[in-house]
Amino acid sequence: MGTQEQSLSLDQNKINQVTDDSIELLKQLIPIPSFSKEENVTADLLQRFLKSKGITAFRMMNNVWARNKHYKEGLPTILLNSHHDTVKPNSGYTKNPFEAIVEDGKLFGLGSNDAGGPLVSLLATFMYFYENENMPYNIVFAASAEEEISGLNGIELILPELDNVEFAIVGEPTQMHLAVSEKGLMVLDCTSHGKSGHAAREEGENAIYKALKDIEWFITYKFPKVSDTLGPIKMSVTVIHSGSQHNVVPDKCDFVVDVRITDAYKNQEIFDIIKEHVTCDVKPRSLRLTPSSISMNHPIVQAGLQLGRTTYGSPTTSDQALMNFPSLKLGPGFSGRSHTADEFIYLDEIKEGVDLYVKMISSLI
Repeated sequence: MGTQEQSLSLDQNKINQVTDDSIELLKQLIPIPSFSKEENVTADLLQRFLKSKGITAFRMMNNVWARNKHYKEGLPTILLNSHHDTVKPNSGYTKNPFEAIVEDGKLFGLGSNDAGGPLVSLLATFMYFYENENMPYNIVFAASAEEEISGLNGIELILPELDNVEFAIVGEPTQMHLAVSEKGLMVLDCTSHGKSGHAAREEGENAIYKALKDIEWFITYKFPKVSDTLGPIKMSVTVIHSGSQHNVVPDKCDFVVDVRITDAYKNQEIFDIIKEHVTCDVKPRSLRLTPSSISMNHPIVQAGLQLGRTTYGSPTTSDQALMNFPSLKLGPGFSGRSHTADEFIYLDEIKEGVDLYVKMISSLI
């Protein structure tokens, strides 16, 4: 059934009801601190909310998930996932970050945009389809923890519990445009070694100077293969530590490199190339945060295109990096508001988000 024809059969009253419920839930989530690894109280709230709607909630640590009422073993699953942890509020806030404030159609509060709006919009979508019978897909909603730190006890912990996932919609603020690919992330801890000596004499071997040569390589090197959707790999030196006092030549310089990886390379390939070109010791914190993508021909992407959405490659990393199946990053809100002071999301963005999610999934079932 075509998207336009399908949209005529949607229950708009039901969409409005689940949307209103989801907005009220977000207003309850905002006042609760839910920093990464400290999401237990918001997890409790999500469980209670699902129970209040007659939905069985599963939980592992601070991850909460639920299945559609007529879940059938063996059917392919659509995973609707977003996270309920937040970063800590920065010093620039002029409003209380833990108060849900509505002004001029905006809902202010920490985590309102990243990723409270996408989270509750996906939950509303899940509730819309929850009681549908004879669907060709199961639908699972998952609110994950530790996304902001790519923690080991987030979505990765519960993926083995989710059977036969065919694809996922990952809720992040994309203005409801289709992030069909996403860069992976590799963080490198680098150490250049020298020899200490007195700074007043020609003694020692300055580890900072050795590090500068490698840092220059990180700045200037261009990986030959460029992704069609994500562009070139980007490497940024973000932290440097060295020295103990002004008159001592430092024998060690530590620095950190943030590497945003594309689908043109495997993480291990990138690491091997880097080691070939630098003299410092290089240790990856992890090789598990891989690039992700979904085919432009995938039905969920085509459904979005039919609704006038555009596609792009995302430079930021989400829980997609831990999924070994196709995934689409899509959600209400604007990425540029994430982690900023006086974070907000427009209420109309949430309403549009639920409407578009429902229309896209309806085109598949």
